[in-house]
Amino acid sequence: MLRFFIKKLLLAATTLITVSVITFGLFFAAPNNPAELMCGNRKTCTPAQEESIARRMGLDKPVVQQYADFMAGIVKGRTFGEGDAVRECPAPCLGYSFRNDEPVTDIIGRTLPVTLSIVFGAAVVWLLIGVSVGMVSALRKGTIFDRGAVGFSLTGASMPILLFGPLLLIIFVYETGLLAYPSYVPLTENPVKWAAAMLLPWLALGFINSASYARLSRAQMLETLSEDFVRTARAKGMTKFRVYGKHALRAAITPIVTIAGLDLGTYLGGTVVTETIFGFTGLGKASLNAAINLDMPLVMATVLLAALFIVAANVIVDVLYSFIDPRVRLA
Repeated sequence: MLRFFIKKLLLAATTLITVSVITFGLFFAAPNNPAELMCGNRKTCTPAQEESIARRMGLDKPVVQQYADFMAGIVKGRTFGEGDAVRECPAPCLGYSFRNDEPVTDIIGRTLPVTLSIVFGAAVVWLLIGVSVGMVSALRKGTIFDRGAVGFSLTGASMPILLFGPLLLIIFVYETGLLAYPSYVPLTENPVKWAAAMLLPWLALGFINSASYARLSRAQMLETLSEDFVRTARAKGMTKFRVYGKHALRAAITPIVTIAGLDLGTYLGGTVVTETIFGFTGLGKASLNAAINLDMPLVMATVLLAALFIVAANVIVDVLYSFIDPRVRLA
């Protein structure tokens, strides 16, 4: 088991390094001059000012050296500037935004909790609803509940969040006034207001994803119920609860765990559409603005963070998968 876990960690580290190299190379291949972006007014910005900014931010060094400094800053911090203009950036240092000269870690610290709040709450919704509906639908195949579950999954799968999100706002905010317009409040400040603000984003993102999980859960459970070991267990006189709950569910849940881990890692990297619809400034919206403005340090940070979430989700899923199905450890 330890060897399996070490192999996954080494693969994860290699993936993150590869992503960082590619991202860094792509943005330095762009024609825009970062020092010019930071200079402000391009008409009045002199070459001397651009050179001073480039020297202060370390942009005058070779690209390879800049990449090495960036990666080293994550581990041990960095020092920007020289003389009276020196600034210390403690680890994990992700640099300063080219647009507003703000530490990238401050931007991440401000936007990441918003995305985490949306994603984890929505994940609870889509897993509880999707998996429950799919499993019960499979156990009651051909019934009215099964037909309703199939219709639910088709409706959810065909409804984009660009339509469902505004529809929730119209119904619950503008027409009925049951809820106030969402405005993010940190969980540590007021848990009740935090949950109230997150309710509509949770429902929107959770409903859209629960439909696909219902279809997947139903298909996996139906396939598992047709296996020989299930029929053998029933023939031996085991109760339905034990056969379905202990044996069939364990075999059917493994693909769902894999997909759930990947979805969770992907959404943690940013939920741009959901954040935009409900007026939140999370990691997704920050990364989109950074890409539009060619704000390389912020783009690097958000891309690396998104890759970290996806890779970490893969590692966690592989470890969980190895416990559910020990044969995976031999792969």
